[in-house]
Amino acid sequence: MPSRKFADGEVVRGRWPGSSLYYEVEILSHDSTSQLYTVKYKDGTELELKENDIKPLTSFRQRKGGSTSSSPSRRRGSRSRSRSRSPGRPPKSARRSASASHQANIKEARREVEVKLTPLVLVFLIMFGLPVFLFLLLLMCKQKDPSLLNFPPPLPALYELWETRVFGVYLLWFLIQVLFYLLPIGKVVEGTPLIDGRRLKYRLNGFYAFILTSAVIGTSLFQGVEFHYVYSHFLQFALGATVFCVVLSVYLYMRSLKAPRNDLSPASSGNAVYDFFIGRELNPRIGTFDLKYFCELRPGLIGWVVINLVMLLAEMKIQDRAIPSLAMILVNSFQLLYVVDALWNEEALLTTMDIIHDGFGFMLAFGDLVWVPFIYSFQAFYLVSHPNEVSWPMASLIIVLKLCGYVIFRGANSQKNAFRKNPSDPKLAHLKTIHTSTGKHLLVSGWWGFVRHPNYLGDLIMALAWSLPCGFNHILPYFYVIYFTMLLVHREARDEYHCKKKYGVAWEKYCQRVPYRIFPYIY
Repeated sequence: MPSRKFADGEVVRGRWPGSSLYYEVEILSHDSTSQLYTVKYKDGTELELKENDIKPLTSFRQRKGGSTSSSPSRRRGSRSRSRSRSPGRPPKSARRSASASHQANIKEARREVEVKLTPLVLVFLIMFGLPVFLFLLLLMCKQKDPSLLNFPPPLPALYELWETRVFGVYLLWFLIQVLFYLLPIGKVVEGTPLIDGRRLKYRLNGFYAFILTSAVIGTSLFQGVEFHYVYSHFLQFALGATVFCVVLSVYLYMRSLKAPRNDLSPASSGNAVYDFFIGRELNPRIGTFDLKYFCELRPGLIGWVVINLVMLLAEMKIQDRAIPSLAMILVNSFQLLYVVDALWNEEALLTTMDIIHDGFGFMLAFGDLVWVPFIYSFQAFYLVSHPNEVSWPMASLIIVLKLCGYVIFRGANSQKNAFRKNPSDPKLAHLKTIHTSTGKHLLVSGWWGFVRHPNYLGDLIMALAWSLPCGFNHILPYFYVIYFTMLLVHREARDEYHCKKKYGVAWEKYCQRVPYRIFPYIY
């Protein structure tokens, strides 16, 4: 068997496919069968390269010229080529070397500008555009006629949106969830291996935190606490959560500057603006308190259920109802099931891209603490001001649709998580797989033989079931379905791109076996 030239963990230069440019990469592994190295670039991209596309760092540092070419004729100097030139012309080798170096530098500079500028523009649009868009949606929803013809809605004065008391209530909510997270209840498990081989420990007590929160909320209602305050100050709570998210993001970026290299996210780029957005540190912790893991499921997700309850009570009060409407009950029940399922299967979060790949920055902080509780509760918020009567036959159809989506979603995710955790589990022996050059296997049967992303399919079906109780008078309550479809289609395209690069021929075989992407019979 041929010996390998480069060791795992070694930092070398790898040629970018389709170009003559070499970039600094880290050797992750080597496949003795295909003789391919799996390498990781600084931007987190992982590719398989041949040995002749990899060079030691010293082979670049020893050169005095700017060119990275390894042509022997260019290293010999101008003397051996001077016989064919006129005395008045500069040496050809010097001209060619300078020209090649200049062109290579221009191409590399252009590529770096294109690669870096596009994400930065999107980052600025998202960081400033999403909070504005969220407030416009909430303002539209409070209008008597939330038609697109009435866009934009009347804007309140900025001072009307900020209340220190509201911000204090939000901080109290956050701290209560921190307290529940730190309670020594629930089992402790290990996460996936980090780049240095360590496995962080996580306490799984999200479901217990939900039970305790429910007890606190129930006791508060029994004591006569007025939860209508949350509805009447909903915009102020959204602004308070946004301000908290920005402050948290600044803290996360500042502390990441002192973090060791092994603690940084594979998605970090070295650009301050992009890293502030995407997150620079992979697992920021204060002692054993994991900030990212905590925010993923606790304040926002449990807060979503509390907000839905607030909207149910507000509907009864504003519409003078003795009991909630059937539409409101359906929305609350569907979304409660979704949250309880996520908390009950909390361990599955440890294998997601959010935990193992993305850093903790503004993107995840805003998504977890602002977008989830204030946008995912949008259907319940809409029904407070725009009641819709749902017949029992229609309700039955919507329930069947919801259950179909849930079965697909939960079945696919459970199958995936079990396979990732232990591919040799006897319970999974009936599943067919395709071996890849990375040593991993791709599922081509079960739910993952139906479509390539059955979990996305189930998620979208459930999202539609959440919106249907709101009726068809306005498109506004269907914003979540539209947004979620665009998000998952984009995510699916990103997954396809990365998987094709990572698995190569094996991925092509997989696509032949499983031709449908998200929706059956749609390529």
